Amino acid sequence: MSASTQSVPPINAWQAFDGTRRHGRTRHLLSLDDFEAAAQRTLPRPIFGYVAGAAENSQALDDNRRAFDELAFVPRVLCNVARRDQGVTLFGQRYASPFGIAPMGIAALSAYRGDVVLARAAARAQIPAVLSGSSLIRLEDVMAAAPGTWFQAYLPGDTTRIDALLRRVAEAGVQTLVITVDIPVAGNRENNVRAGFSTPLRPSLRLAWDGMVRPRWLVGTLLQTLARHGMPHFENSFAERGAPILSSRVQRDFAARDHFDWDHIAHIRRQWPGALVIKGILSPADAALARQHGADGIVVSNHGGRQLDGAVAPLRVLPRIVDQAGGMVVMLDGGIRRGTDVLKALALGAQAVFVGRPFNYAAAVDGEAGVAAAIELLRAEVDRNLAMLGATHCGALGPQHLLDRRATLITPDHFAPH
Repeated sequence: MSASTQSVPPINAWQAFDGTRRHGRTRHLLSLDDFEAAAQRTLPRPIFGYVAGAAENSQALDDNRRAFDELAFVPRVLCNVARRDQGVTLFGQRYASPFGIAPMGIAALSAYRGDVVLARAAARAQIPAVLSGSSLIRLEDVMAAAPGTWFQAYLPGDTTRIDALLRRVAEAGVQTLVITVDIPVAGNRENNVRAGFSTPLRPSLRLAWDGMVRPRWLVGTLLQTLARHGMPHFENSFAERGAPILSSRVQRDFAARDHFDWDHIAHIRRQWPGALVIKGILSPADAALARQHGADGIVVSNHGGRQLDGAVAPLRVLPRIVDQAGGMVVMLDGGIRRGTDVLKALALGAQAVFVGRPFNYAAAVDGEAGVAAAIELLRAEVDRNLAMLGATHCGALGPQHLLDRRATLITPDHFAPH
């Protein structure tokens, strides 16, 4: 599953108190949130705006965080938690931690060879990573650098083009295919316009200036990419190469995504031999349909608040979706920033979570070393918080470990064994 067979280093849960610090550009960054401010100082305004922004008034983005904040922990004590293991098994593969790197488009504009950087860091840490269909590096190159990487696709309602992409993905060695289904049309991302971002990017004096005032990014990411690899293109939207990332005339091909429906999922299931994951589920009814159509897993997600503003936070609907999942693997993304967030999602029934923006920021700050540092921070938080909850593994978590902060009455049956 990974480009490395090395075991994951053990976690020192007392490290925060013994004066140990990392070296390099991330040595002062102590949480995932710290990477955002550092990335803002590194990335040009349009690129940072694209990564950080959401749809319309950012209600969905903000509620993703509120949903976690409204839950409090009910820890158990004197449980002997000396032997802790945060590993999880997904689709028959054992991973070292219950979190992975979510698919993020155009990551190669945030960091030099960003898609490879993210996938390789995940492989070395033995966590899953998902390559976006809106990526700028050929999936074959990413798979060569990090075998076991998952691939995420945005598909049109055109079986001919679907079949061609499926053949390419299979030939590249992908074993887990993620179909994102919550983007029949583009979200209203006004923030992109305000930040000067578009796909493709349109040449302008303002765009040139935005790049020039970030010289480390200009030299280390853009100019290095152009010199070594030429103009980046959207490489993985379809079987054939897509539009360049910078063009005054070319338009991206979004190819009738509003025609895509459950019949196409059934068509894909008949052809795809590997694990099939549906990403973008928020309705329990759709979770049931995914199960009926043969999906192996789902990702409960509102696209990081980037599609339908006001869409429900994934965490709020997670328990009802788990009830409809049957034997499917249930995963979640949206709003994960701490190890406590990871464990809250697991306690409500998720088997793993995915994190997007913070790992993108980490790559922008310090490439693969930055991503590795961010993974290390989150892994240490998960380990520490498992211990303080009185649990030795992720499967031990349940609703009995959580309480709604807004509750005015706590009933005795809440604490009954689950």
